[in-house]
Amino acid sequence: MNPHANNFQPQQFNMSPQMNNMLPPAVHGRKRAVLYGITYRGHPKSLKGSTNDVLSMRYFLVEKLGFPNTSVLVLTEDERDLYKYPTKANIRSALRWHVHSCQPGDSLVFHYSGHGTRVRDQDGDEIDGNDESLCPVDYETEGRILDDEISNTIVRPLPRGATLHGIIDTCFSGTFLDLPFLCKIISMAGYFMWEDHRISSYKGTREGIAISISACESKFWRYNGLHRCSNGCPDL
Repeated sequence: MNPHANNFQPQQFNMSPQMNNMLPPAVHGRKRAVLYGITYRGHPKSLKGSTNDVLSMRYFLVEKLGFPNTSVLVLTEDERDLYKYPTKANIRSALRWHVHSCQPGDSLVFHYSGHGTRVRDQDGDEIDGNDESLCPVDYETEGRILDDEISNTIVRPLPRGATLHGIIDTCFSGTFLDLPFLCKIISMAGYFMWEDHRISSYKGTREGIAISISACESKFWRYNGLHRCSNGCPDL
């Protein structure tokens, strides 16, 4: 379905001023993860599986990969702590928490399951002329978060010896972390090709390693597989 076919009415949230100033917990351990699952409850284009996605990822990280439970921050609409409600301000706070005091040997995981959109690139650093963005639960009133900001916050600060894995389950997610190189799968037989996405500005880390696994290319909506977005992502 074409997302341009529907007009959204802004969703109102009754939040106290303190809600957007809450701080995540103190940083724990060398393994840290932030998992964002947004269903946009009550919207015409709500998603059904985003919360379950991140809860499953938390189980995998804690039970199978040894991440401390206190080092896995989950933001969903079901969380009881106000700072874990996935508003734009809280997501920005969680992004900063994720890389706070990052050191060599740290292992970080960024997982986003929700709506994503494209925005016309303003600084000339995108090959296709579009920035990608994630949609916080309050995006209609507070706006989206561009891939430029996400990359500047959690990718660029990575020092040598630190590793970030991103799992991006949204539409237009191919270059969601704004990394310098893109590996494009050509066929299910395993053929692939690398694309150089370096243009005018620096893309990358401070000698750390950043890997992004995306649900689809940056020019596509995701209809099947990981992202349940058959009703289209939000219009711009």
